[in-house]
Amino acid sequence: MDHIENNEQFQGLKVNKGISAQPTVNPYLNSFKKFKRKTYTISEYVEGIRKGNITILGQAVTLIESSKQEHHAIAQEVIEKCLPYTGDSVRVGITGVPGAGKSTSIDAFGMHILKENNKLAVLAIDPSSELTKGSILGDKTRMERLSIEKNAFIRPSPSAGSLGGVARKTRETIILCEAAGFNRIIVETVGVGQSETAVHSMVDFFLLIQLAGTGDELQGIKRGIMEMADGIVINKADGNNVEKARLAKSHFQNALHLFPLPDSGWTPKVLTYSGYYETGITEVWNMIDEYIAFVKKNGYFEHRRNDQSRFWMYETINERLRNDFYNNPVVERELKICEQQVLNSQMSSFAAANKVLSIFRKHE
Repeated sequence: MDHIENNEQFQGLKVNKGISAQPTVNPYLNSFKKFKRKTYTISEYVEGIRKGNITILGQAVTLIESSKQEHHAIAQEVIEKCLPYTGDSVRVGITGVPGAGKSTSIDAFGMHILKENNKLAVLAIDPSSELTKGSILGDKTRMERLSIEKNAFIRPSPSAGSLGGVARKTRETIILCEAAGFNRIIVETVGVGQSETAVHSMVDFFLLIQLAGTGDELQGIKRGIMEMADGIVINKADGNNVEKARLAKSHFQNALHLFPLPDSGWTPKVLTYSGYYETGITEVWNMIDEYIAFVKKNGYFEHRRNDQSRFWMYETINERLRNDFYNNPVVERELKICEQQVLNSQMSSFAAANKVLSIFRKHE
């Protein structure tokens, strides 16, 4: 546009025309759309996973985590075809209070495992926000060395509020990782809570990481968590904290004596180590190897695996029934009506539940 200031009567003033308004949309956007992620057939997924292709493995895990029904169907077929190549691994669950140094410890454990010519998969469950449902997924940043190792696969997954995130999807991811040749699997949980029960039902060894010098060492740990633990390790046993770690070790050993002997026949051990300075790492992993040899010899290893398979069959049935119920459009409409009637004290909670369930049975 022409500016009035450029008129001859305004001497000494000059305003440049400038440029026309530019589009707000990136002009290169259409060219980016052409580069879509490649999709694979079922056989290509299975073949890629069997060859240890990390890219294809990662995409297959994404299918497992997807909420889309078509992705779920493909993932189930891939898992089914991978099953014959699974089972030959040692699965370790790692838990502990937030700040216990789980991720740093896994980085140190992982480097020790890789030195022995193993392949390691780390399934790290990241807590999701209850408000936004988002996750930081920052575990790779705390596993600096492992994240660049070719024989290590780190998969942070959002918990999405499902038992701390450790549920069927993690179990299925373990199957794919084993089919890809990873013979050591570590599942890291969000912290002490409900997720531990789910982790315990999918691993061979359950490791509890604790800290010393934080007050009463037994205060924040539920008895159920300690009873599930096959081994307890006191982290950050370095510098001025060495003596406190030894004291904490004796506290935990005394506490373990009060519990009945586990079904495995194994007496849980308590060790101290430093994940940061990497002292005592070998001893921790030797304890795990000793446990695996012990339970394989007495037959408990196979017994536990069978129990876990049975458990996840029923868990999957429960999950499918729950999804079918809440995704039923008739039930969805009736739920809102019954909920309002309950809030208005026109119907009891139990009567409302029975009514909705009856409707579901008629329309399933």
